Amino acid sequence: MSLADPAGRDSGLRDSGQRDSGPESGRIMLLTSAFVAFALMLVGVVASASAVHLDRKTLYDVADLAAAHAASAMAPDAFYAGAGAPADGAPLTLSDADVRAAVEHYVAEHPPGLPVAVTGASSPDGRSARVTLAAVSRPPLLRWFTDAFGGGITVSASSTARAW
Repeated sequence: MSLADPAGRDSGLRDSGQRDSGPESGRIMLLTSAFVAFALMLVGVVASASAVHLDRKTLYDVADLAAAHAASAMAPDAFYAGAGAPADGAPLTLSDADVRAAVEHYVAEHPPGLPVAVTGASSPDGRSARVTLAAVSRPPLLRWFTDAFGGGITVSASSTARAW
């Protein structure tokens, strides 16, 4: 027997005061748990994307500082001998070997917190140092996923600094 409201409509309440269990009962809990799971996954993806972006910015900062350090890396004997002046008569020149050695020395002395590989270090014109670094970013919340499919996300950064 169900209780009726004063207007004559059936309120769906049993004598015990509970609603009837129809085909829609319990569905709100399933829907709520699905939305909570989706929201947590979205938070995980955004946090992991932010971590990769911060790793790329860190790598860019290290590349920029390494390029600035390498721009001043001229062999002392070349400096004092004045050999190998650029075409416009500037007294200083940079060699590819000096730039690479300076970049590797800088990265070894100032580790950025993630494993970095020097993929390029050269002096295209004898006056500037071009540095390219690469690293593998491992997002904290998706590490299990990235490890299963290649071990991480490769990020790279390039920077050029002029000696004078």
